[in-house]
Amino acid sequence: MPTGVALRDPRQRLFDAAERVLLRAGATGLTSRAVTDEAGVAKGVLHRHFGDFDAFLVELVLDRIARVDARAGRLRAKVGAGAVVDNLTSVLLESFDRVMIAIVVLVVARDEVRTRLRAAGTARFPLVGEAVAMVAGYLAAERDLGRLAADADVDALAPTVIGAAQLLFTERHDTSPEPEAVRKVVVTVLAGVLSA
Repeated sequence: MPTGVALRDPRQRLFDAAERVLLRAGATGLTSRAVTDEAGVAKGVLHRHFGDFDAFLVELVLDRIARVDARAGRLRAKVGAGAVVDNLTSVLLESFDRVMIAIVVLVVARDEVRTRLRAAGTARFPLVGEAVAMVAGYLAAERDLGRLAADADVDALAPTVIGAAQLLFTERHDTSPEPEAVRKVVVTVLAGVLSA
């Protein structure tokens, strides 16, 4: 890569490259050299924008958390509209792509990244915890509207929905589960608390 050539949005270019490497080589194959090679940039570009490789990985995860937060806002906008099961099924299908699953594995595998993420104020289990909060907030709002039973324990339902969905998506290597399979998980978890 010639020096002195301006890169358009180098941070996003590096994030996109890291996601491709994660999908192809997994968490163990994600190195600074693999990322910069995939991005087609000199290794110094990564270190110019991030203190070290773990700082880069933290920012990659925070970028994904910001997407969950944006998705949570869109989900809250659906409170009271459409079917609760359909709204949750849709957000789960949108949330659990192959990259998110790979990033969750990365967070589990790298203690220093997890430590830095927690210091940055993420959930105890970064990315998954924010997804649980998104679902819990949505379910609480639907409960307040009477679309879920008044005694529905959203703090138990949300991690159950997220955990079951994550297992469905983790079991697939190259494809996502069928939407009907995800919907079945939501229906099963919410059985007994959905108002007629």
